[in-house]
Amino acid sequence: MSTHTTSATVPSYVLDQWWTPAEGSRTAEVRDANTGEAMLRFGAEGLDLGEVLAHARTIGQRELGALSLHERALKLKELAMFLNSRRDELYALSHRTGATQVDNMVDIDGGIGVLFTYSSKGRRELPNANVIQDGGVEPLSKDGSFIGTHIYTRIPGAAVQVNAFNFPVWGMLEKFAPAFIAGVPTIVKPATPTGYVTEAAVRIMIESGILPPGSLQLISGSARGLLDVMDYRDLLAFTGSASTAQSLKAHPNVVTGGVRFTAETDSLNAAILGPDAVEGTPEFDAFVKAVVTEMTVKAGQKCTAIRRTIVPEGQREAVAKAVSERLDSRVVLGDPRAEGVTMGALASLDQLRDVRGAVEELLAAGGELAYGTLDAPSVRTASGEEAVVEQGAFMSPVLLTWADGDAEALHSREAFGPVTSLLGYTDVADAVRLAARGSGSLVATVCTNDPEVARELTTGIAGHHGRVHLLNRETSRSSTGHGSPMPQLVHGGPGRAGGGEELGGIRAVLHHMQRTALQGSPNLVTAVTGVWQTGADRRIAGSPAYGAEAGQEHPFRKSLTDLRIGDALASDLRQVTQEDITAFAHTTGDTFYAHTDPEAAAANPFFPGTVAHGYLLVAWAAGLFVEPAPGPVLANYGLENLRFVTPVAAGDSIRITLTAKRITPRVTDEYGEVAWDALIHNQDDEIVATYDVLTLVEKEDTLYRDWTD
Repeated sequence: MSTHTTSATVPSYVLDQWWTPAEGSRTAEVRDANTGEAMLRFGAEGLDLGEVLAHARTIGQRELGALSLHERALKLKELAMFLNSRRDELYALSHRTGATQVDNMVDIDGGIGVLFTYSSKGRRELPNANVIQDGGVEPLSKDGSFIGTHIYTRIPGAAVQVNAFNFPVWGMLEKFAPAFIAGVPTIVKPATPTGYVTEAAVRIMIESGILPPGSLQLISGSARGLLDVMDYRDLLAFTGSASTAQSLKAHPNVVTGGVRFTAETDSLNAAILGPDAVEGTPEFDAFVKAVVTEMTVKAGQKCTAIRRTIVPEGQREAVAKAVSERLDSRVVLGDPRAEGVTMGALASLDQLRDVRGAVEELLAAGGELAYGTLDAPSVRTASGEEAVVEQGAFMSPVLLTWADGDAEALHSREAFGPVTSLLGYTDVADAVRLAARGSGSLVATVCTNDPEVARELTTGIAGHHGRVHLLNRETSRSSTGHGSPMPQLVHGGPGRAGGGEELGGIRAVLHHMQRTALQGSPNLVTAVTGVWQTGADRRIAGSPAYGAEAGQEHPFRKSLTDLRIGDALASDLRQVTQEDITAFAHTTGDTFYAHTDPEAAAANPFFPGTVAHGYLLVAWAAGLFVEPAPGPVLANYGLENLRFVTPVAAGDSIRITLTAKRITPRVTDEYGEVAWDALIHNQDDEIVATYDVLTLVEKEDTLYRDWTD
């Protein structure tokens, strides 16, 4: 493989080394979006794509598999911090794509923020392992010897990620982060017009030394043929045009070969102004601000931008006037390197031609130009002068109004730039109908302060949208905005929007994993999942009357070094008296009649008479299992899944069996979490309550040693 470099050619990063095509290979030219200056060339002719994929499936899979979910999540934090320290380099380069400082915050800072978010969620919500148990256990035999559950494990191939030109950093990192946590190697294919910014980000990531070999590869140029060598082990995540997505989706390796395919594509998103949000209300002002923001951030080159501004028919003129006035007062068009510029160029001259062509089609279909021009605008150049830059990809913001809100082009033709169409509706049902004509969208904003309008609009359009953004006076300052997908929530949409799903917190990690039904004995299911299952073997300390074995140490005396899944404690019985119940009622103030009034309690079909408080039983259960002296258990930090099953009357007794169910060491701390299966029985061996006790436990028993020494 050729590894020589050519200064004018953006390199690929494959097989853990930088690669550029041989002299004379076919390349595509990339220009500065603001000036038209030729900058770089892109090409990948001669690159063995099968070899690239094989490297990910072998080296990448091996190296990532040597780390746990938590270890990979921690590396994302380290990577985010390293990128954060170098973001000025990316800002400077990104300005050449037409991106302003605000645009860079959305793309570069937003991408780094995705890494931080996934690192935190991965360590907080996933086990420190490589198998995730999905849901509970299904008993498959009467005696409990055969059970079933589901598990997630990583897919055995690579995640090929094809990204659009509008977000060269965020677009890469929002796909890379969940794949990396899942343990699946990434092959990035950025769009050519802005791919040099992606290459710079990848170069910084490689220079950090944080990434395992094979975990990230970059193809700077055409990746035509890559899908030909993919199979069911792999995943293709595509962001771009609907037509390209359909072409990829029709590939035999997707149709019959089993390649996992997800797409996020064109979307004619809507913003709906509620009938209550009239001129002069905070909602009206927030709506106008949102529309202008979505027209101008990234010069409107966002898959989430507002393309259809849907307002009450009587508000059309007022909205058009307010949007125009805000554009006049807020937008300074020009080179982002010039002071005061708030909106930059489109990504390329090709993109400019496409957007102008789309606007011309919309005008021919009945749209009227209410603001802006299709002529080359005067802009502020990098030197601070005002001039028309013929080779710059600059375009004025454009507001189109429509007398006929049902014009077909309005709901089918997207101008992927600083363009929105304003149309009127007659009533809320009509607004729902018009929004749905987008045939599936990524996001819609509903701007209203009327709860009933919010309910009717949201339930009416939700089935056509991947996200609904509710905007009113309460959220106008705190909202992250119509056009900003958040890593905690899913990003995608049905129909025209691609039918895919990205982000969504841990959901996105699971997209890169295979869910498998697992059946077997409790012991074997425990071995596979790393989670103790009811019926599996235990090593029990405590009361011989309830299964304790001689010589077993109290599990609370064990640090994580010694503690094992299945280590358990069985207590003796403790009797509950009416005096105990009454004292607890008066001490806590919980004098509910079932605990204090024998006649009223006896009339309740659920109780045999006065019964113990559930929380009394939980508190007493703690007294039956807690080891009082200092030791490796540092703290109890909660209960999960608490259920009260059988009431305990005065005179009954309770005992508890506590079993180490799940052990999660923390990568960065000297302690970890232990979840204990807690089972309270009465004197007749009936189950009284079930729950999980959560504790923090030292990795090494330093506290106990220090105290006893």
